[in-house]
Amino acid sequence: MAQGLDDVAAAREMMALLVPAGPVPGEERLDIADAETAGVGVRVYRPRTPGPHPGVLYLHGGGFCLGSVAMEHGGAVQIANAIDAVVVSVEYRLAPEFPYPAGLEDCYAGLQYLAALEGVDSSRLAVHGQSAGGGLAAATVLLAHDRGGPTARFQSLGIPELDDRLETPSMQAFVGTPLWSRPQAVRSWQYYLGGKPADHYAAPARRADLSGLPPAHITTMELDPLRDEGITYAMRLLAAGVSVELHSYPGTFHGSSLVTEAAVSKRMAEDMLGALRRALNT
Repeated sequence: MAQGLDDVAAAREMMALLVPAGPVPGEERLDIADAETAGVGVRVYRPRTPGPHPGVLYLHGGGFCLGSVAMEHGGAVQIANAIDAVVVSVEYRLAPEFPYPAGLEDCYAGLQYLAALEGVDSSRLAVHGQSAGGGLAAATVLLAHDRGGPTARFQSLGIPELDDRLETPSMQAFVGTPLWSRPQAVRSWQYYLGGKPADHYAAPARRADLSGLPPAHITTMELDPLRDEGITYAMRLLAAGVSVELHSYPGTFHGSSLVTEAAVSKRMAEDMLGALRRALNT
């Protein structure tokens, strides 16, 4: 994948192989439609149960330069069914063609769209993402906080990509780990920043004041270069008075949850879904 990120087109072709070939379990219980807001493509997943429903903004992963709504379709279906929520998945613009802040602004537009949707209880919103999507989820929450809304009740940050400085022990140690390693992280941030310095919306780890943010569920993997920035962000949120549930899963690597039948992957999924369920269905 290091070479793959050097060739973005080839990497995108490889990632496209992860798109489900047909219907995924649970689709039949949802109304699913593609839409657009402020020029941004979104896919809306609606339960057929009576509303109003909580809302979840879903941000796919892919190092800011890969991935799609279609690739993580199954994850969005799972969340919509598991917590009886309206899910809006955002087709945000990708680097390097569209460097920061394009993708983040698309995610924020998606949050605004979700909050205004008929049948959505705007007092029960969460932002969820994995990997780069986790970093974008954290940044979207920061942006919404500073712009006065829409207010998220909860943030779900899975193996988040948060810090462009690449100085943590795990980032320095894991240079050849599966699916994600330091070389990919370096290239990812080069693409996303487009040669400009990072601010605290591009890299939420740079944010000095984390007070006043919504509670968080944060996951990290033991053998992931992103491990320490996720743990550090969780500890800093706690120090700022924000409630955090932090899970660091032993023996796992970045993206190991793709092995869905592994016991630890099932535990990860239930931990995340349980946190969203408790936060949004109270």
